[in-house]
Amino acid sequence: MKWVGNTVETCDMNLANKTFIVTGAYSGLGMATARHLHHYNANLVLTDINSDAGQPLAAELNDRALFITMDVTQQHQIESALDMAKNEFGSVHGLINCAGILVAERLLKKDGSLFELEHFRHCIEVNLIGSFNMIRMVSPLLRDNAADINGERGVIINTASIAAYEGQIGQAAYAASKAGIIGMTLPLARELSQFGIRVMTIAPGVFETAIFAHISELQHQQLVQQMLFPARLGKPSEYAALVQHIIENPMLNGEVIRLDGALRLS
Repeated sequence: MKWVGNTVETCDMNLANKTFIVTGAYSGLGMATARHLHHYNANLVLTDINSDAGQPLAAELNDRALFITMDVTQQHQIESALDMAKNEFGSVHGLINCAGILVAERLLKKDGSLFELEHFRHCIEVNLIGSFNMIRMVSPLLRDNAADINGERGVIINTASIAAYEGQIGQAAYAASKAGIIGMTLPLARELSQFGIRVMTIAPGVFETAIFAHISELQHQQLVQQMLFPARLGKPSEYAALVQHIIENPMLNGEVIRLDGALRLS
């Protein structure tokens, strides 16, 4: 927004009728983001590798939403999805990268075996390379948009994790993949700024998602005890609310925001 005389003129990106691609949209943080943006009348291109999981969401969001089964590690699937998005909505204004996997494995196992290198490679391929390739493929679509009053043409929001800073035993692959996302945030923001494209990253703490759905009550309590405030796991809707704020606030660029209730993993 800016002051014009004695009034405030809003010039930030409006969600209504803008088109956003959300990867990993059929569960957890991606699903919450899809629902939230849909509530504000955004057009949505929702992608996920699990087609069955998207059926309930498709029934719920039956307008302004395009559902595409897509693997972020498969170049031809990304290209096909972007063609479908352009055909359906004409233009794309933002990308929210929520697709990701958790690999938990010790380097030196009790049975004498080693961390499977393919597991490490797959984690990097999905979480880091998959996010980067989505950015690489979507950026030209954002660049081609007409600039708003700020000169903005689009926004990219990635999902990292506080594990990038405080990875636990067994999280070497996961922490490395998320640290890579954090590491590329500022360089990409610097490069894409010339086109009016912002790049941001959210680093969530422990959230009520499928990754933590099967932990024991003891493990749950141990995590909650480490939280400062609020003393609970994060809600996916809180992640989605931050996505909205990043989209609407043009001064947020090239930064990583921890969303963790001041949790510092020991």
